[in-house]
Amino acid sequence: MGNSLGMLAAKEPDFQIHGLVKFQLFGQELWLTTTHVSILIVALLLLIFALVVRAKLSDAEGKPGTLQNIAELIIEMLDNMVKGSMGKNGLAFRNYIGSLFLFLIVANLSGLLGLRPPTADYGVTLPLGLITFVLIQFNNIKYNKIEAFTGLFKPLPFLFPINLIGEIAAPFSISLRLFGNVLSGTVIMGLIYGLLYKIAWAWPGFLHIYFDVFSGAIQAYVFCMLTMVYINDKMPSAE
Repeated sequence: MGNSLGMLAAKEPDFQIHGLVKFQLFGQELWLTTTHVSILIVALLLLIFALVVRAKLSDAEGKPGTLQNIAELIIEMLDNMVKGSMGKNGLAFRNYIGSLFLFLIVANLSGLLGLRPPTADYGVTLPLGLITFVLIQFNNIKYNKIEAFTGLFKPLPFLFPINLIGEIAAPFSISLRLFGNVLSGTVIMGLIYGLLYKIAWAWPGFLHIYFDVFSGAIQAYVFCMLTMVYINDKMPSAE
């Protein structure tokens, strides 16, 4: 009976965040979760790729190899994306936007490796949105000075609450959009593998192509694009 219950439990839909290791820190109970593990794996993959490319570039002689061509293609694509959206203003943000895009695309694709995508956890997407918010307001104050504050009262003073909400809503809007889309794909795939486990042995691969590859790439692009639009909106116009 116990074995039967265990088998049934194993077939239940599983798309939750699980605690793996519990420990105490400053009197508080903390958990190492599947989200932390996924983030570490994603970070390690990016770090290993960067170190390998760096080693190849330092030893490159004559004709560039395949890995170098791939790395240059990625960098050129990211530079063009930033320049196309921000113009000359994008020069200072290429490293951030490029790093952000690479992290998001690998994190969203991590479902193909059997991981729970870290971007399906709002504790991951919200900090990214808050970083964007800090960059928006920093550049707003840097370039617009006092106008950054007085602009909230335009075109009419009684619109201040609406303008303020619009500014504060930006990080929550982009973080919830990313979180909701990735989580929905994670839930759907969890339901398919949990409820249709007897027949879900090959055809879910087509759904992975949509939820992990297509949707994951689109969401990474949209998040970076909105980040650039919000930041560029506070800076002087540039060709």
